[in-house]
Amino acid sequence: QVQLVESGGGLVQAGGSLRLSCAASGRFFSISTYAMGWFRQAPGKEREFVAAINWSGGSTVYADSVKGRFTISRDNAKNTLYLQMNSLKPEDTAVYYCASSRGGSTDEYESNYSYWGQGTQVTVSS
Repeated sequence: QVQLVESGGGLVQAGGSLRLSCAASGRFFSISTYAMGWFRQAPGKEREFVAAINWSGGSTVYADSVKGRFTISRDNAKNTLYLQMNSLKPEDTAVYYCASSRGGSTDEYESNYSYWGQGTQVTVSS
């Protein structure tokens, strides 16, 4: 059974930084062949795409709202995905989810992701 577990969320003031991690586990499961992504869901809103990275880490894509402030990265040897979030804004407040894609290329569409974590809360105060 595949598990994705996010960590690193918390409460931070506007302008601050947080680093989210997503540890993958499961018998014979390795993230090394799959694209990975981060999504978020704010209160009262639908879940939205944040960032994605291809299987090797050589290609990334970001939502316009986080471009230049967030950086997605991965360590395939550690089976772990990261999201470095800088210059945080109150509108970044949400539950952040990591997910594993069905393919190796970067992907912005939720329907193409097969495994999801439980989420970690990020709250940015003004």
